[in-house]
Amino acid sequence: MTPAIDALRKACVAFRIHQYAHAGEASSCSGAAWGAEAVARLGVPAGRVFKTLVVENDSGALAVGIVPVAGQLDLKQLAKALGCKKVGLATPDRVVRSTGYVLGGVSPLGQKRRLPTVIDASAQHFETIFISAGRRGLELELTPDDLAAQLAARFADIRRA
Repeated sequence: MTPAIDALRKACVAFRIHQYAHAGEASSCSGAAWGAEAVARLGVPAGRVFKTLVVENDSGALAVGIVPVAGQLDLKQLAKALGCKKVGLATPDRVVRSTGYVLGGVSPLGQKRRLPTVIDASAQHFETIFISAGRRGLELELTPDDLAAQLAARFADIRRA
């Protein structure tokens, strides 16, 4: 199991695990393609599968934005939601060190330490959404409200239109 799954079990939150055969390191699957791979393998609409992006503000503090894999993170909107002037994507090395997860398998749950988190408001349109379970090829399905409660997160429009 992963720290994300362990965290949900410990909190007695209802969830489902979905596993699929990840294409592997040798494939062209990387970056944005990891989300597209999850959508294709799970057979669900792209709007229901969410990616976890770690950002850094101008003072170096980290935070998390969770957006649909079909969309892009609006950095200005996320900065506004976090109450800071500006954020940018954290470097891949910093993401791995701070979360404890590999790229393409970063879960918002079970990270080394809880970071301020904002979930795109579009998640509230679905009964359940999918997020990484902490490993490539492993997804969690849970309600947006349960996810927000576990992360002490809030919802805001942070997806670029």
